[in-house]
Order: sequence, then structure tokens, then C-alpha cells
Amino acid sequence: MNRVSIPRIDPGEPVYHADLAMGEHSAGHLRRIIRLYLTTWDLLELAPAAELALTELIANVVRHVPGRRCQTFIFRLPTGDGVRVEVADNSPVVPLAIRGDEFDEGGRGLILVNAVTDDWGVVKRWDGKGKTVWFECVDRKKSTGVRARFSPRPQPGPRP
Repeated sequence: MNRVSIPRIDPGEPVYHADLAMGEHSAGHLRRIIRLYLTTWDLLELAPAAELALTELIANVVRHVPGRRCQTFIFRLPTGDGVRVEVADNSPVVPLAIRGDEFDEGGRGLILVNAVTDDWGVVKRWDGKGKTVWFECVDRKKSTGVRARFSPRPQPGPRP
């Protein structure tokens, strides 16, 4: 079952959240969605980088995640000068940024993400049954120079 939800307006909540099985056209749909948000936020300059990075993360889901199911989150950074995107799935396999032969057909997705974004990373779930891959793009012309560290939502886990 595919589900899209738009949560209440709150700085700590994503403005967009989708829980979908990804297919060959999913990256295109998500690129249009992120472009709409960036346009609304007057951050359209970030669209080429954010769209490319999101496409690479979705391609990893389609290629490497059994069932191709993931959750996609889009956040406006608390400082208002950028966007954060998270793609979470249930595969325990952590993607690697590898430099391969120039004739290889794959394996460079996270190298591209690293090249076009301001920051990115992978957070493994506490139970080892999944991870969140995230990136942030910042419009330097609108940046205040203050970077609030944004962390993924905590996953349910054992209580201390």
C-alpha cells in the first residue's frame, strides 16, 4: 500500500513524507515535488543539485532494496536557507561511495551526491534492520553562516 502524508506544520516535522514502493518513474515524480517546494521557499537555485542527489538515492533503493520500498522526507532547514532530504529503507546494507573504473555502469551515485550537496550521510537503525541516507543543500547567498545540526528522527528502540 502506498501512502503519502503531509504532517502538521512544525519546524521539526518534514513538509513532505511519502512511504512508497519505488519504480522506474518514481525519481521523476519526486524531482517535481522537491522542485515545487524549492520554488515555494525561494530556493530554486538548489533544484539541480537536490534533484540529482534525490535521483541517486532513489536509484539505490530501486537497485538494492528488496521490495523497493522506502520513506522519503523533505525538510526545509530551520535556518530557511536550504533543504534536507532523507530516504529511509529496511535494508541493512549501507551504501558505499566508491570510485570505480570510468567504464563501470554504476557505483558512482554517492560520489555524485557528495559532489553536489553541502553535506550527506548514512544513519543505521538501532536494530540493524535499515538505514536513512540523507543530504542537505544550502543556498550560500541566503545563508546566515549558522548551521543548525539536523539529525534524523529517532527510531523506536529500547529505553535506557
